[in-house]
Amino acid sequence: MAKQNVAEQFVDILARAGVKRLYGVVGDSLNPVVDAVRRNSALEWIHVRHEETAAFAAGAEAQITGRLAACAGSCGPGNLHLINGLYDAHRSMAPVLALASHIPSSEIGLGYFQETHPDHLFRECSHYCEMISNPRQMPRLLHTAVQNAVGRGGVSVVTLPGDLAAEPAPDKAAETALVTARPTVRPGDEEIDKLVDLIDRAQKVTLFCGSGTAGAHAEVMELAQKIKSPVGHALRGKEHIQYDNPFDVGMSGLLGYGAAYEATHECDLLILLGTDFPYNAFLPDDVTIAQVDVRPEHLGRRSRLDLAVWGDVRETLRCLTPRVKTKDDRRFLDKMLKKHADALEGVVKAYTRKVDKHVPIHPEYVASVLDEVAADDAVFTVDTGMCNVWAARYITPNGRRRVIGSFSHGSMANALPMAIGAQFTDRRRQVVAMSGDGGFSMLMGDFLTLVQHDLPVKVVLFDNSSLGMVELEMMVAGLPSHGTTNKNPDFAAVARACGAYGVRVEKPKQLAGALKDAFRHKGPALVDVVTDPNALSIPPKIKAEMVTGFALSASKVVLDGGVGRMLQMARSNLRNLPRP
Repeated sequence: MAKQNVAEQFVDILARAGVKRLYGVVGDSLNPVVDAVRRNSALEWIHVRHEETAAFAAGAEAQITGRLAACAGSCGPGNLHLINGLYDAHRSMAPVLALASHIPSSEIGLGYFQETHPDHLFRECSHYCEMISNPRQMPRLLHTAVQNAVGRGGVSVVTLPGDLAAEPAPDKAAETALVTARPTVRPGDEEIDKLVDLIDRAQKVTLFCGSGTAGAHAEVMELAQKIKSPVGHALRGKEHIQYDNPFDVGMSGLLGYGAAYEATHECDLLILLGTDFPYNAFLPDDVTIAQVDVRPEHLGRRSRLDLAVWGDVRETLRCLTPRVKTKDDRRFLDKMLKKHADALEGVVKAYTRKVDKHVPIHPEYVASVLDEVAADDAVFTVDTGMCNVWAARYITPNGRRRVIGSFSHGSMANALPMAIGAQFTDRRRQVVAMSGDGGFSMLMGDFLTLVQHDLPVKVVLFDNSSLGMVELEMMVAGLPSHGTTNKNPDFAAVARACGAYGVRVEKPKQLAGALKDAFRHKGPALVDVVTDPNALSIPPKIKAEMVTGFALSASKVVLDGGVGRMLQMARSNLRNLPRP
């Protein structure tokens, strides 16, 4: 039997770590690795058209499955293209292993063609970033990289010169056991005792939830029921906490709605559960605050804390809830539920007034119809910008749907490449990319990836011929919009030219049928919906200093607009309030 080379050993270790695919673009320094993948039945090489797409796709796969995913880029410019998607994966705590192949080892440091220093460049967007400079390093170094990505939740980058990849591997290394799942972390009894005391002494408690509540829905509901607490959420917490939630008071932040802001400011005790919510302008500074997070570096970095609890949310609540006293006074909870329902009643008219006749089509209407016709277990990938608004307001979670986007990194063009990674995890599951025309056109070349691999991703394109969120930011700052207009083609015709299903929708009455037809189509499809660029209405209280990019300095009232089925849920919760 021929002796393994380093690339073959590298690929074997990835397979043992549970990696199923390697997303990337081939190139000379990567050739030994690509050839090793070709000859290894456990892994599949996923050819994309841009390495940024490879990194986004790997990050999305990791978020959907919870398992390690991988991507690769060739030397110099090839692996540099990975960096934006890797930043996103790292900030989303998605376990991703990136291979940055390198120039010949004998030429490093001599200004060789395409020379960069990936072992330096990727340090800021990774937990672990090292270069293999000797074949004998490889097994242990790659093991370490895998365990950093999985164990710490984020990115590891391994730099491998192409010539070393082709060299004979050292004698078969011992098959060290690899970390393939993260543990749960339970706080100490002292921290639990302190949190119990804070809750028992407080009359009005609010829970504010982030993505760290994934898998803890039942535990959050049990605690809220016992202490009569309103439950708000950040955008990344929406899919995990809003459904089947009789304590729901909406979302806080730039895209917020409902009574979440009031609930977090009018309580005696605010408990932040698994959230690294970045907008401290929305957090109170005059109430008692406790925070529970599995990552200790997140504790207290957004607000002043009275108690920091290091632990997994589900395990923490399992220890906590049996020990807190039951509260019988519902007055604060009922007040917030009524405020929430009233707030939604006040804004829902923004999209219900003759919306089914409005041309160009209201984007709110598109999102609302999409929410109705999409599958109950659909995965939605969401472009940054106005698509974040529509997903936050209209896509209704149910415990089976997933909604992922560049919610922490805030990159454009993420929806299509994330949809690629999500669809590869299950070709039978409906995957919908909610794309803006700006984001879609930025990485439009990878629509061809859908066709090449026959991935049945459905792209719903909100086509308003503008960079809508940027235009909004300029308007709020008192600036005339400039450089925000896109001259677009008929994207449906482009899709058909690529060999996919494409349909253009310009009238509201065409929308539901077009979406249903696209969803029934067995291959990739694009629905190009011409939407109103002026659909977003701005409350008169907004001031210029309130919006800077996606951050907010001093806002309490943000964007006005409809809220879809969330109003129905709020009305239902209100009807269920106990009557004296």
